[in-house]
Amino acid sequence: MKIGVIGLGRMGEYMSRRLRNNDHEVWGYRRNVEAAKKLFEDDALDGYANDIETLVSSVHDTTDSKSVFLMVIPAGSVDDTLSELLLHVRPGDIIIDHGNSNFKHSRDRGIRLADQNIGYIDCGTSGGVWGLDRGYCLMIGGTDEDVNYCRPIFDALSPDINSIDRTQPDSTITPAENGWLHCGPWGAGHFVKMVHNGVEYGIMQSYAEGFNILKSANKGKEYVGIDAETAPMEDPQNYQYDLDIAEVAELWRRGSVVGSWLLDLTAAALRESPGLDTYSGRVSDSGEGRWTINSAVDLGVPAPALSAALFARFNSQGSSPFADKILSAMRFMFGGHHEKK
Repeated sequence: MKIGVIGLGRMGEYMSRRLRNNDHEVWGYRRNVEAAKKLFEDDALDGYANDIETLVSSVHDTTDSKSVFLMVIPAGSVDDTLSELLLHVRPGDIIIDHGNSNFKHSRDRGIRLADQNIGYIDCGTSGGVWGLDRGYCLMIGGTDEDVNYCRPIFDALSPDINSIDRTQPDSTITPAENGWLHCGPWGAGHFVKMVHNGVEYGIMQSYAEGFNILKSANKGKEYVGIDAETAPMEDPQNYQYDLDIAEVAELWRRGSVVGSWLLDLTAAALRESPGLDTYSGRVSDSGEGRWTINSAVDLGVPAPALSAALFARFNSQGSSPFADKILSAMRFMFGGHHEKK
């Protein structure tokens, strides 16, 4: 299949390479044309275009009745890119959004493009920079016809069924075991990916808090006694452990119920830099965590752990200093409590 890819950052590049490795012809476009040219020269692409119009005409130069275009771009760029694409695609073509768009927007886009006889698929894509080798987990929304037509693309991008042990080896193979799932109509793919990322926030926060407790396990050695501004530590002798955090992470990878790929990556980071000195600790949120909590509120479904993980990210971004000052001011005003230096 001849495919056009818009967005050739790390993920777009690796998806293009994986498609080519599975015998698809891939043409690419990114605003930085020199970067696209370099990828072409490095065999990541079969061809590249200087603009979207040229990309579309290059992909249309085929006997296929439909052409497929993948957008691997930030959610904030989708509408502008889509508007430009729609000037050049032809009826029957299919556009796949591999970004982290809001599922509500994806549903609206699917309805709008259907009126123009253009197929639209929202494809939540997980795998990050490791997807080239591991494959991508694909959460898909769209019509049966469009999804079935694009099956060779999804098969190429997703992990092999043998990449992980089957849950029930003797049962009939389910669609999800192939590494991609048609979750439902427009918006369903990005809804599932949204919740996936909300869960990711929660898992990551749990690891972060657990390792922080382990790192603090020697604070009993530093304890110098009680003052008016410090809660007393009961039995400081109980907290005098100098733990090797990198080794604990490595240990938990082996036979532990908390083992995971995220833990594997954490262990690798700690091996490289036990103090993680190259990181400031500011953790961004790209939208999916917020949308997950908003949806939980809409649905009346409790999500306290995911909510706490989201708010922890806000705190890491420095959004709470004024609140902290308010707290400190109140303590001083009602009790004369001075801030501890």
